[in-house]
Amino acid sequence: MENLIDGKAIASRIHAETSATVSELAAKSSLKPGLVFVRVGEDPASRAYVGMKEKMASEIGIDSRTIVLDEKTTQDELLGIIADLNSDTAVHGILVQAPLPSHIDERVIFSAVDPGKDVDGFHPVNVGKLMLGDTSGFRPCTPAGVHELLIRSGVETSGAEVVVLGRGNIVGKPMAAILMQKAAHANATVTVVHSRSRNVAESCRRADILIAAMGSAHFVKADMVKPGAVVIDVGVNRIDDPSAKRGYRLVGDVDFENIQPLAGMITPNPGGVGPMTIAMLMHNTALAASRAIA
Repeated sequence: MENLIDGKAIASRIHAETSATVSELAAKSSLKPGLVFVRVGEDPASRAYVGMKEKMASEIGIDSRTIVLDEKTTQDELLGIIADLNSDTAVHGILVQAPLPSHIDERVIFSAVDPGKDVDGFHPVNVGKLMLGDTSGFRPCTPAGVHELLIRSGVETSGAEVVVLGRGNIVGKPMAAILMQKAAHANATVTVVHSRSRNVAESCRRADILIAAMGSAHFVKADMVKPGAVVIDVGVNRIDDPSAKRGYRLVGDVDFENIQPLAGMITPNPGGVGPMTIAMLMHNTALAASRAIA
């Protein structure tokens, strides 16, 4: 399928670039980037995500470890651990895996991470820099990964009509901010559509680039897509499937089977955006280490 955007292949190229950066750091300063994951509780998805990230860090040459805390860990205890990591010069990146238990305020925790070690890009300082077009901050990994997919696939964004489905803090809002900047590979006209928007399908049909991050299985149907549009599927949704080993399967926000034939370019799901999130996390960690010795 010639119109597929292969996220695995593009992520692999970014990993190679990051690995080269890690090797250069070792040659120049004997420094090895350090990345620490903090996981509270035993959420199965969180365990799987952190495991994949740790594996990739090891392959690239990043020194990673995971601090696993009991689900009853208090917010103050977690803040104390983050403070220790902030002051540890061997740690260049800190990622507190969401979701956190309900008694812990994620906003407080994300704001406690040193902005210079916030490789997830969630600290208010980094969010503010993103909005201002200041490239000295860290961009959130998933929208940054989508941006790289567009750039490396040769998708023109300047002047393009972009519709972002979803207004979440992790993908929707930062995605819109990235593409509306007065900068190379941006300069798009961005519309953010959400659960309270009117005429959602009509808005989607205007899009030259449609980015779906609603968290609703197969929300985007073929009649919502302009022929030739670029379609990026960020969604991860669990649907029942008795034929699957686990009794369910993961699908995106896009009805891929029916949209793929009419799209100009489209990401598969899985194999599209997912690998890019990890690639950008590793990139951000190597960047944080580089800045630490600059």
